[in-house]
Amino acid sequence: MFKFLRFRNAAVFFTAAFLFSGCDETPPAQNAMVIGATDRASESQDKDIAPEPESQIVNLQLGGASQNKIAIGKKFMAVTANPHATRAAYAVLESGGSAIDAAIAAQMVLGLVEPQSSGIGGGAFMLYWDESSQKLTAYDGRETAPMAVDENLFITESGQPDSFFDAVIGGKSVGVPGVVKMLEDAHSQYGVAPWSSLFDDAIDLATDGFAVSERLNTLIKAVPKVASREQIANYLFDSRGEPLSVGATLKNPQYARTLKILAQNGSDTFYRGQLAQEMVAVSREDKNASQLSLTDFFIYEAVQRAPMCKSILSYRVCGMGPPSSGGSTTLAILGILENRVSDKNLLASDYQGMEKAPWSAHYFVEASRLAFADRNTYIADPDFIDVPIAQLLDDTYLKARSQKIVDDRPMDKVDAGEFTIPDVGQYLMQPSPELVSTTHLSIVDQYGNVVSMTSSIETAFGSRLMAGGFILNNQLTDFSFVPHNADKTLVANRVQGGKRPRSSMSPMIVFDRDNQPILVIGSPGGKKIIPYVARVLYEVLFFDISLVESIERPHILNTGRRLEIEKGAEQNIFSTLEALGHQPVFKSQTSGLHAISRNNDEWLGVADPRREGVALGK
Repeated sequence: MFKFLRFRNAAVFFTAAFLFSGCDETPPAQNAMVIGATDRASESQDKDIAPEPESQIVNLQLGGASQNKIAIGKKFMAVTANPHATRAAYAVLESGGSAIDAAIAAQMVLGLVEPQSSGIGGGAFMLYWDESSQKLTAYDGRETAPMAVDENLFITESGQPDSFFDAVIGGKSVGVPGVVKMLEDAHSQYGVAPWSSLFDDAIDLATDGFAVSERLNTLIKAVPKVASREQIANYLFDSRGEPLSVGATLKNPQYARTLKILAQNGSDTFYRGQLAQEMVAVSREDKNASQLSLTDFFIYEAVQRAPMCKSILSYRVCGMGPPSSGGSTTLAILGILENRVSDKNLLASDYQGMEKAPWSAHYFVEASRLAFADRNTYIADPDFIDVPIAQLLDDTYLKARSQKIVDDRPMDKVDAGEFTIPDVGQYLMQPSPELVSTTHLSIVDQYGNVVSMTSSIETAFGSRLMAGGFILNNQLTDFSFVPHNADKTLVANRVQGGKRPRSSMSPMIVFDRDNQPILVIGSPGGKKIIPYVARVLYEVLFFDISLVESIERPHILNTGRRLEIEKGAEQNIFSTLEALGHQPVFKSQTSGLHAISRNNDEWLGVADPRREGVALGK
């Protein structure tokens, strides 16, 4: 499929000579407010606030669990997080629609059948490759904070940060949704099918009902406080107050009505009419009230931004720029690894994945720690903050960062690079929760156009508020709760009115030397989206591992807190990394990697076996 750089010498093997205690990146203890905020965010992650079913590491090529997880097509391909959504996208593509058309149809269905993850009450980032013009466009449909809020949104009267649930649940955390406007803008430029026709499948499913899946049932049962608001409790629980059972028929006539309005009138009613009024009222009348106004909806705009691209080996790898941290952090990880692995002249043909190559896992998690230190400090909404992207991805800078990695132990301390940027603190003092409930779809149409789109409502079931049959996001919790350090140096990702919170969503497209797309990828997973996507790109681009093999292999990652190894991985990799001085833990990983690669004149679609997505092509 790809032609890769081949490294000449044998792989490096580590001895266990040094037992070194690696340190997770924690900011200096400058005041109690900062420490308390960090502890709360960490606690929320440790308790798996948005749990998923246990990891299922399976061989996708053996059949059984892999049914519809792999597809091959010469004309088009769709890979989404749910069979209903993939079928909706497929139908649009088969009838001659574009990748944008198919993405709209799929997203409208996902908001119904996967309400814990995304929907029109949330936001999205999308990369679109237009084959005819040979142009890549990056669409920012991220939510915005109400204009009336300030940096103390999540600070209590006592000066301490909100507890996790005080921030997450209710109107206070709701931002202006952006996915509808973003998709409408993209359709006006690149749509082929009529806008009104793209809602039919979702309307039919909402009207007639669909069978509750195992994953949806698991999340209704496991996620805390799902029933904390009356409307969502009535929707997702039966008359006895029990979570809807697997196979139960779930109808949503209110959502069907909303989609009919959107199909007929476009986004105007969503941002300037009936639906906007309903979203504002629900949020402001909640006991954890929002400061949203109709003006916030009226002035909302999706933004077209320059895509963020970098040469890695012989490829051009592209992602989203800020306010997403996904593109820059993934590219930084790969850039650091390019320097480090090339220096070692590692033999690509001997590579059999991280489980069999501890040096590969060690380099990957150390590169991730370096990239996340920069991400946590500098990445925020570029309309509010001067983000030093050029410096962060500079080849000389990444080479210097790579030289901090040593072979026989973890780095003792990982600091962000030092840049002179106004109003940016040296550390991000309060990591936002950014949990795992998101979705991703990858689509290629018969015209050669490509969509890589990640969308989210933040935590599972978002704010728990519903309007028009859909769940409203709680994306404002992606801001840092604490706005400044003890010395009053401001945090880049602090809350500001009209600002877009930082995200880890990482839709990516890889191009070959002829500027043709050869790999489309993305995943849900909160902060872990970045290492999920980066690991697959690392293995596929650097070592010629097949896309299928890489996606099904165990995750090994570190987002700056600790080294995690996916449950089901071999004990040997745990023991070897522990002997090197890491402090690994086994933990379930619930990536939803949905990818498409090109092999000569065919497209290969792959859906992550850890979730319920499927791939369909023709």
